[in-house]
Amino acid sequence: MKIAQVTLRFDAPGGVETVVRELAVRLQHRGEQVEVFASDLFDEAHWVRRSDFAPTVDGVPVHRFPVFKRLIPGLTMPLVVGLMSGIEDRRPDLVHAHSHRYGHVLESAAEARKLEIPWVVTAHYHPARRDQSALHHSLLRVQDLLFGATTYRTADAVIAITEQERHLLAEFVPPRRIRVIPHGVDLAAWMAPERTGLVLPELPTRYLLYTGRVAQNKGLGFLLDALARVPPAERIPLVIMGRDWGMRPELELQARHLGIDRELVWLGHVDDPSVYRAVFRRATAFTFPSEWEAFGLVLLEAMAAGVPIIATRVGGVPEVLDEGRAGVLVAYGDVDGLASAIRELLGSPEQAAALVARARDRVKSYTWDRVIDDHLALYRELAG
Repeated sequence: MKIAQVTLRFDAPGGVETVVRELAVRLQHRGEQVEVFASDLFDEAHWVRRSDFAPTVDGVPVHRFPVFKRLIPGLTMPLVVGLMSGIEDRRPDLVHAHSHRYGHVLESAAEARKLEIPWVVTAHYHPARRDQSALHHSLLRVQDLLFGATTYRTADAVIAITEQERHLLAEFVPPRRIRVIPHGVDLAAWMAPERTGLVLPELPTRYLLYTGRVAQNKGLGFLLDALARVPPAERIPLVIMGRDWGMRPELELQARHLGIDRELVWLGHVDDPSVYRAVFRRATAFTFPSEWEAFGLVLLEAMAAGVPIIATRVGGVPEVLDEGRAGVLVAYGDVDGLASAIRELLGSPEQAAALVARARDRVKSYTWDRVIDDHLALYRELAG
């Protein structure tokens, strides 16, 4: 089957980007003909476009098109020029687009209908941020309803990644079109012995770990406030691993005001997968303070690495963590609650070991092999 995977950014850091890459490469390994259609955008936060992307990634052809800033300021509708004709030239058997409220989703839907082929969308749904204005919330709400009334009503399937997301999408997506297919993790890579001669960054003996974008909606300011409320004798350093999306200067200033700036270790983006996994494995605990996460791929990585987790009870996180049985859940914004959770977990090796055991058992059901099986079954059903 010829499958077109369509996304705004590809071969770039990010959860959606990781999912599309895993799907494309693993479907190709299963013998399907996969091509990725993406823009030339590398960093959406700073609007960085690149012209030096490789034409193939792990054997998968990638077609890139110029992107222009969102048509309506503040709304996620960048225009990808040439995408529709690019899909038409390649004549796939099925189109699978990723993300919600984006122009490339509308373009993919229109071209699939023109070619009379099935099209699928994975929403990776994200509501408006808490710090955005009431007007912005209203505009995004209108956009959701418009997507549902037009684009999603033409989709052959809309994939939700958790049951919680299915519930949210059902407000503006025809419920019969929604299928739930969670994300996965490469258990073999996480369970494999560490590479010999691995050179790691300098790390504290014990540390909390945060991994992900250093961005507004990731709750890092909330985490710093909580860390400052942990008594100095019980506190351990916080290692932050991920690309800066413009928040680091603000967070560094906050840490100085709180008196914990010397307890932060900034690793930035780590390219080497072996180093990335080693930083996880050496962590005392993993912290995930996000304001919202549709799923949270890094949770699966922490689970596979055998690191106890403290996370916010938002989005799909409780579902991934089995409602708190595979990780500690706290309310977003509850600084005292997060500080207490950190203290309790650091002071109780028994609790940490129990959480790790339950998480490692649970993560066995989140494999990429299962994800690919479910996608292929859906594709074949739709393509007849």
